[in-house]
Amino acid sequence: MTSWWSHRFLLPVLLVAGAPACAPKAPDQVGVASWYGKELAGRPTASGRPFRPSRRTAAHRSLPFGTVVRVTRPDTGRSVRVVVIDRGPHVDGRVIDLSRRAARRLDMIELGLATVELRVVGCRKRYGGCGD
Repeated sequence: MTSWWSHRFLLPVLLVAGAPACAPKAPDQVGVASWYGKELAGRPTASGRPFRPSRRTAAHRSLPFGTVVRVTRPDTGRSVRVVVIDRGPHVDGRVIDLSRRAARRLDMIELGLATVELRVVGCRKRYGGCGD
């Protein structure tokens, strides 16, 4: 037979033991984001799709086309989900180039650059299969 004390002790132990599983996942990548806009509108991207600044898309050096990435500014907490359809950025020290719409969602149009965290959250097969 268990006593009231053993039940009272067991609950906090179970809660503490389960805490690491609830901890936020570390970002897949951290670095500087930039954005590109209408000067490239309509031009083909590396995936073959035309670039449209009004879509939430991005260029990344190595993620497969179609990868869905959550891009978050840790200083403001603002985030946006983008689909990788292009290669870049072609400037050292940057990890992702965002479309104008994605940059606007992160409130980085005026800044031009922002420190961001990237987390892969899914795949859009219609954009190239995500490496399948």
